[in-house]
Amino acid sequence: MVLVTVIIGTLLIGLDRTVVGLGLPKIMDDFGISISTAGWISTAYILSNAIFVPVFGKLGDMIGDRKIYLWSFIAFIATSVLAGLSWNISSMIVFRALQGLVGAAVYPTAMAIIVKNFTDQKSRSQALGIWSASMAASSVLGPLVGGPLIDLYSWRMLFYINLPVGILGIFLVLLYLPDDKGKEKKGFDIYGAITLAVALSSLVLVLEKGREWGWISVVSVLSYLLVLVFGFVFVRIEKKHPSPMIDLKFFKNKTFVSALIVSFVSFGGMMGAMFLLPVFAQTYLGYNATETGFLFLPMALTMMVAAPIGAKLSQKIPIRYCVSFGMFLTALGIYLFTGLDPKTSYAELVLPLMTLAIGMGIGMSPLTNAVASSVPAHEVGIASAVLNLTRNIAGAVSIAVLGTLLVNATESNVLAIGANTVINDQAYASVVPALVILKAQILAYREVFLAASAVTLIGSLVALSLKDHSKIKDKKIEPEVQLEGII
Repeated sequence: MVLVTVIIGTLLIGLDRTVVGLGLPKIMDDFGISISTAGWISTAYILSNAIFVPVFGKLGDMIGDRKIYLWSFIAFIATSVLAGLSWNISSMIVFRALQGLVGAAVYPTAMAIIVKNFTDQKSRSQALGIWSASMAASSVLGPLVGGPLIDLYSWRMLFYINLPVGILGIFLVLLYLPDDKGKEKKGFDIYGAITLAVALSSLVLVLEKGREWGWISVVSVLSYLLVLVFGFVFVRIEKKHPSPMIDLKFFKNKTFVSALIVSFVSFGGMMGAMFLLPVFAQTYLGYNATETGFLFLPMALTMMVAAPIGAKLSQKIPIRYCVSFGMFLTALGIYLFTGLDPKTSYAELVLPLMTLAIGMGIGMSPLTNAVASSVPAHEVGIASAVLNLTRNIAGAVSIAVLGTLLVNATESNVLAIGANTVINDQAYASVVPALVILKAQILAYREVFLAASAVTLIGSLVALSLKDHSKIKDKKIEPEVQLEGII
């Protein structure tokens, strides 16, 4: 029931993150806003979420994961209802930012709760595998849940649906999550939190808005400088603080660093594919929101089956081989999307989606377990926060880079195809430009999927550097922490 409790929270936050994008066209109509203005609805959430994930990871380690998890549930329900009641775009952006803030607490505390309650390595691996599957499935279930809600009711239901689920989650927390014990209430690293927040917000903001601003515009360059300057100051602060926001010793841990790199690459590939595929389905295949949602159902179900299998395999063969094989299948699934065209059928889309899902399911659970096992138990919260932050940034980078590649490839293909097009019958001259653009766009999608597949394949090779710490017994408190407590 501990596992069920954290899965509900993970699904709730994951669904909310992905489902709101489906409602943007309706929100734009109701509020009379442009697509660039509507983009801030997602950007506000992503910004505040990225900033506060490390903060809550640290607070969970300091004052108790159950406390943070419970209050984040309560606050998330309240902010969801407020977002559903939004009366204009300004109120919507404020409430979405608050949603992102409180939602940031769920992931790092959930992972820490699992690690601290499942002390047996086999059961911990299985629990992390199932939880990882729910986390990944939530990103593809968004269209499945959101499509019918929008088509049958209103975009406001995307937020109100969080109310009954959230109330259920609160009851489960009160009933099944054990009380926090033995937490050390050290001084909070406020200056580290502030400098990290500025660096992260600048990075996420330029990734979200870089295409709109221009990647070398004045605003973008200023964002890059803020990332570098405040990132440098943050590192200096962390080296001197007795209880740093992020322990820089993590980055001397080869397993931890390798796991972050593989997570960045694999999530980047998956999120890039999940960003492009719904657009392709609705633009070129004529799917509506509900049909697009059902497109991802086989993927979600496959991932939830594959993740426990990946956890079992990691008990029998080295983690690095499990993760590497999973990332290879993920790369293969993305590569299969290079065959998309306007005549692609639903059945032809299912194979690459299920291949991708099997790969993510097999690779993700041992990868998450590798992170959890490579750090002391009392620092799992902040370690999981760093892992989640890495995945969030990977998604933002992937969408920004692949979106830019798609635009540039389309423009290049239009010029190349147009230069080699000859019209022999003037009766068809009027439709030729449209056909040239269509072919250029289809080819551009293929090129972008090929690039995403190649990067993911590199991730599968990096995964071979992972080491298995899962059989090393965790120490609850390190000697220097004990000494500090005595003093």
